[in-house]
Amino acid sequence: MRFFALIFTLLCGMFIATQSASAAVEARISIGSQRMVVTVDGSKAGEFLVSTGKRGYRTPVGDYKPTRMHKKYYSKKYHNSPMPNSIFFNGGIAVHGTYEVARLGKPASHGCVRMHPSDAAQLFSLVQSHGMQNSRIVVTY
Repeated sequence: MRFFALIFTLLCGMFIATQSASAAVEARISIGSQRMVVTVDGSKAGEFLVSTGKRGYRTPVGDYKPTRMHKKYYSKKYHNSPMPNSIFFNGGIAVHGTYEVARLGKPASHGCVRMHPSDAAQLFSLVQSHGMQNSRIVVTY
C-alpha cells in the first residue's frame, strides 16, 4: 500500500510540475505605435519596435495562435528575402527578424511583423520553450 501511495505522490508532483512549467506567452502588436509587448504569464518580458504592413499592404488584426515556426526561412514570394526566427500565425503572415533595422518603428513590410533579429530570436525562443499551444499573437490598431 505504501508503494502505491508513493507512486501516486510522485505522479501528482510530476503533473503539478508539468502544469507550472507551461507558460502563456503573448506577443501584443500595436499597428498604431509600431511596438510589440511580450508577456509571459502576464508579466512583461520585453517591448520591441516592429514594422507592420506599409501602404497597400495590410497586417491582419486579430487574436492568433502560431501555426508553424522556422529558425531559418526565406520568402518564396518576395525575392528569397531572409526571415530569421519566423513564427507564422495567419497563412503566409509571420513575426520574424529583419536586417532592415533602420525601418523599424515605421510601417515597411508586405504584411508581416518585422523585428530586430535579436528580438525575434528572443521571442522565437520563448514560444519554442513554452510551446505554440501556450502562445498567442494579438494584433491591434
